[in-house]
Amino acid sequence: MEKKRVIVTERIADEGVELLRTELNVDYRDGISREELLEIIDQYDALIVRSVTKVNEELISRASRLKVVGRAGNGVDNIDVEVCTRYGVIVANTPDSNTISAAEQTISLLLSSVRNTAWANAFVKGGTWDRKPFRGVELYGKTVGIVGLGRIGSMVATRLKAFNMKVIAYDPYIADERFERFGAEKKNTLEELMQEADFITVHTPRNEETMHMINEKMLALAKDGVRVVNCARGGIIDEVALLQGLEQGKIGSAGLDVFEKEPATENPLFKFNNVVCTPHLGADTYEAQKRVGENIAEQVIKALRGDIVPNMVNLPTMLSEELDYLRPYINLAEKMGSFYYQLGKSPVSRIELTFSGPISMNETEILTVSFLKGLFKPIMDEKVNYVNARLVAEDRGVQVYEKKEGQSSKRYKNVITAKIYNHNNHLDIAGTVSRARDPLLVEINGYETETGLEGFVIMVENQDRPRVIGPFATALGDEGVNIASMKVARKTRGETAIMLINVDNKVEDHILEKLKNLDGIMERPRLLEF
Repeated sequence: MEKKRVIVTERIADEGVELLRTELNVDYRDGISREELLEIIDQYDALIVRSVTKVNEELISRASRLKVVGRAGNGVDNIDVEVCTRYGVIVANTPDSNTISAAEQTISLLLSSVRNTAWANAFVKGGTWDRKPFRGVELYGKTVGIVGLGRIGSMVATRLKAFNMKVIAYDPYIADERFERFGAEKKNTLEELMQEADFITVHTPRNEETMHMINEKMLALAKDGVRVVNCARGGIIDEVALLQGLEQGKIGSAGLDVFEKEPATENPLFKFNNVVCTPHLGADTYEAQKRVGENIAEQVIKALRGDIVPNMVNLPTMLSEELDYLRPYINLAEKMGSFYYQLGKSPVSRIELTFSGPISMNETEILTVSFLKGLFKPIMDEKVNYVNARLVAEDRGVQVYEKKEGQSSKRYKNVITAKIYNHNNHLDIAGTVSRARDPLLVEINGYETETGLEGFVIMVENQDRPRVIGPFATALGDEGVNIASMKVARKTRGETAIMLINVDNKVEDHILEKLKNLDGIMERPRLLEF
C-alpha cells in the first residue's frame, strides 16, 4: 500500500521529520515559494507549516487530497480555520508542546523575583557579600491569583498548590468543573482576584479584551506589596502602570518574560533590582522545541489514520488527561451513531443526546461530533470527520440537541443516551463503557441489554416463548457461524422479545433470509457491523 504524502514547508526539529518518515512519504521543502506550493499542493494528504505559509482558500481549494494542516507551534493566525473546516480539513497545532516549559518559567520567575535571586547573584559576583538587601518572602500559606486557567494556568495552579498556596483564579471562559479539578477557587470578576491575591500571574492570549487588563485601576485594588509575573504575552500587564506601581512601592516585585515591544533592549523596568527579566524564554527549552516537532508529526499521523487528534483547532481542545478519560466514550458515541442507518433508511430530522454521570463534567462536544460522524459516514460519498460532522448535520437539516446530567438514571456510572427521530418514529439507544473500556449497548427501544459493540452483531425480533432461541442458535451453528455471546431481552412476558448476538464473522444475506423463516422469528434478522 502506497504511503500517504506530507509536505513540510518550514523548519521543524529533525526528530519530527524522522517520526513522519516512519509512516509517510515526506517532502521537506523549507522555504518553498508560494507559486510552487500552489502548483503541487494537490499531491499531498498533509501539510505542516509554522508561521510563514499562508493557508487560505486559495491554497485549500487546490488541495484536493488534503486531510490535515499541522501548525508546528501555538497560534494559527496564518491559517484560515473556517475555510479548512468547510472543506473538511483538520487543523492541529501544538499548544501543549511548550506548556511545561512556560509553566516552569513562570515558577522560576516567581521564585527568583520574590527571593531577589537575580539581584543577589549580580551582587555577589560583583565582589560584595551582604545578605541584608535581599530578604524575600515565602510562598507558603499565601494566596496566588491566576488570570487564565487554560493549559499553562492550570499547570501553574497544580504546581503552586504543592507549595501549600491558596489558589484563586479568574477565567470567564472556563467551566466551573475545571476550577474544581485544579483546586482553584473561582473568582467571578478580575476585581475580586486583585483584592485577594498576594501574588498574581497571567496566562491569557493577547487580544482586544486582554490588552492592558491589569492596568492602573486594577493595581490600585491590589494589596500593598503585591507581586506579579507575566510569562504569557507582553501588554496584558500595562507596563506604564507596572512602572508606576514599582516606583510607588505598591508592587513588591515582578518577573517578566514578555514585553509590549520586543526585542526589548531598552525598557525603564530594567532599572529595578526587584524586577527579574528574561528575553521571552517561556518555550525556549531543548525539550520544548523537540516536542513541537514530534508532537506535530504525531498529530498529522493520527489524523491520516483517522484517529482522534488531541489538539484539533477545529474542535474544543482538551487536556491530555481529559482526552484519555473520554477516549472510550468517543469510540462508544461513534458506534452508537452508526446504529441508525444499519436499521433503516428514513432521513433523520432530529437527534437528542444526553450525557449522564461524571462524563458530563467534561467537554462533550467531541462526543457529539463523534456520534454524528458515526451516523453519516455509512451513507455519504464524501468524507465525514470530526471537523465537518456538524456542518454535514446542518446541511441535511438535522437538528441536534444536547443535555448533561450529573447523575445517570440508569444503573451505570456513565451513560450516553440517544434519541434519533425521523418523520414517522424514532430509535432510542443507550450505551456505556465496560470496565475493560469497551463499548456496550445497554438499551435499545426500551429493551435492556449488555451487548458489546465490536465486530458483528445479529439483531433479531422474536416471539417470547419456548423453542425459539435454541433453534435459532442451532441454525447459526449449522451455517458455520460461531456465537461469541448472546443477550436476550423482553419488556412484557409472552410478547415481543429481542436477541442481540455477537458473532465471529460476517453472516451472508442468504443465511439471514433462511433464519427469518424459523418458527417464532418475527422479521428478517439484521446484521450490524461495528
